[in-house]
Amino acid sequence: MRLLVLGGTEFVGRAVVDAALRRGWRVTVLNRGHRPPPPGVEALHGDRTAPGGLAELERGPGAEWDAVVDTWSGAPRAVREAARLLAGRAGRYVYVSSCSVYAWAPPADYTEDAPLVTGADAGAGETDYVRDKRGGELAALEAFGADRSVFVRAGLILGPHENIGRLPWWLNRMARGGPVLAPGPRELPLQYVDARDLAAWALGAVERELHGPYNLISPQGHATTGTLLDACAAVTGGAADLRWTEPEVILDAGVQPWTQLPVWVPPGTEGHDALHRADVSRAVATGLDCRPVHETVADTWRWLRSVGGTVPPRPGRPPVGLDPATEARVLLDGGRSGR
Repeated sequence: MRLLVLGGTEFVGRAVVDAALRRGWRVTVLNRGHRPPPPGVEALHGDRTAPGGLAELERGPGAEWDAVVDTWSGAPRAVREAARLLAGRAGRYVYVSSCSVYAWAPPADYTEDAPLVTGADAGAGETDYVRDKRGGELAALEAFGADRSVFVRAGLILGPHENIGRLPWWLNRMARGGPVLAPGPRELPLQYVDARDLAAWALGAVERELHGPYNLISPQGHATTGTLLDACAAVTGGAADLRWTEPEVILDAGVQPWTQLPVWVPPGTEGHDALHRADVSRAVATGLDCRPVHETVADTWRWLRSVGGTVPPRPGRPPVGLDPATEARVLLDGGRSGR
């Protein structure tokens, strides 16, 4: 199989490249060259936001692929330009989209048939994440048609090489040890997908000649806040003392879910149902296989230590994590409320 990955050096794109190489596929990557490409790929350079930035894709008689994987999150017109150029050169366009493209807020157990956000435009410049992702879907659909487009509607993505910093923040916090603010309840359902499992499913979708949208997150029941944070505490040496705290205490203290306490969204809210209660039966029926929580956490910790424990901030993304002073204050308030 011949695969073109637009990007291919960071997080999800890198996971796709690694998975394809393990399968013996011939892999080409196109990116700006700011980071070294993985060994074993054909590396093309181009900035898809600049005039002529896709020229490398047109050169040579071998500029044809069985599939393209695109993880773009910016202006949809960048997807449109790439998809239009590649429509006659590639068999299938796999666009890594997001469950955020559903009209807010999708109810618990929503499927791929849930209503979608309005106002997205395949030819638009950058607007907001939700409409940009839906615009990317429309751009791929416009060029490749319904039967040659695959939309990977991912939710929370974790795993090695994560460049958002959610799981790395929790791992570093656990490694510091001491009392750790653990947002309750411990049994709160959590859905995420390891980037490597996403990659394996995406390549399988190419092999199976799938098309259409798929919610791609772990099945409900695969993980809870407790299993994730317990794994973080264990792999970092066990020095952390998890202090499970009621959601009301955390929210009353002004702590922001998802950003200051990464991954966590309070139970009983629209946000929790939207992020952690999706129906993923369609993806499971077509090959989605999610590795155990502990494996994702342990492998991410191993990678994080290999890069010195820090993750460079991703441009355009807000920082994540809770500062120590605020954590200590909330832990104190939580202790008082429990008396």
